[in-house]
Amino acid sequence: MANRGSETTRWWEFHHDWQEGGGEVIEEVTLTIYLNGVEFVSIMGTPLNQDWLAVGFLKNEGIIDSLDEISDLKVTPDGCCIDIWLKKEVQLPEKMVITSGCGSGVARDDLEEERKPFPAQLLTEPGALLEAFTRLQTKDSLYARSRGVHAAGLLDLDSGDLLKVAEDVGRHNTIDKLQGACLIESIPTQGMGLLSTGRISSEMLRKGAAMGCPVIASRTSPTTTAVKLAKEWGITLVGYARHGKLRVYSFPERLGLDSGKEHS
Repeated sequence: MANRGSETTRWWEFHHDWQEGGGEVIEEVTLTIYLNGVEFVSIMGTPLNQDWLAVGFLKNEGIIDSLDEISDLKVTPDGCCIDIWLKKEVQLPEKMVITSGCGSGVARDDLEEERKPFPAQLLTEPGALLEAFTRLQTKDSLYARSRGVHAAGLLDLDSGDLLKVAEDVGRHNTIDKLQGACLIESIPTQGMGLLSTGRISSEMLRKGAAMGCPVIASRTSPTTTAVKLAKEWGITLVGYARHGKLRVYSFPERLGLDSGKEHS
């Protein structure tokens, strides 16, 4: 029960005439993280890899820096509560904001924080990014079974290998799950590319920056605040990476554009 992701559902389909059918539909439930015995946050998400979600959320929100800080983690049998005990006392953020994500994402109110810009050296080519997106949602993925699912992937910009993929009904959750999976499995995220099927909002960009990803790419659009922060933080922000095309909103030289051709 704690690691399912979808449920079989009956439906009626109309195409010239009515037909009865059925199949898998993505699950959405309230997932609550308890920290040191105190309710910390509730997130609408998919009850799949809840440990990834909880660990990644704590890492991306600056509550923990490493897996060694966690003394115990348990997911309840119904899959809806993740109980985490840390080896230290923590002061939880006083202010959380509701983000623009599906399922009401939550985040700290610190988007104006200063970050050291990433180095702007050439890292990959447009074709490599586009090809990686074709491997993000495979035939054996949750998306293939139920649709209605977002995915995020960690891309090795040198080799082109897709190191890890996470899926969830919420696009924010996929990045937290990806961070958590990488932390649990000791997969470095620094200097890697972050791929997402969802819109890149300011909060999505902040999570990617927290993972140390100098290239963040999506199949769809970024927001204006995400573009602004990408320019300030030295991140190559890519949108509409699909059908053999993509748009680069900041630092296109990382994907091979001659700096003499770039317009401010």
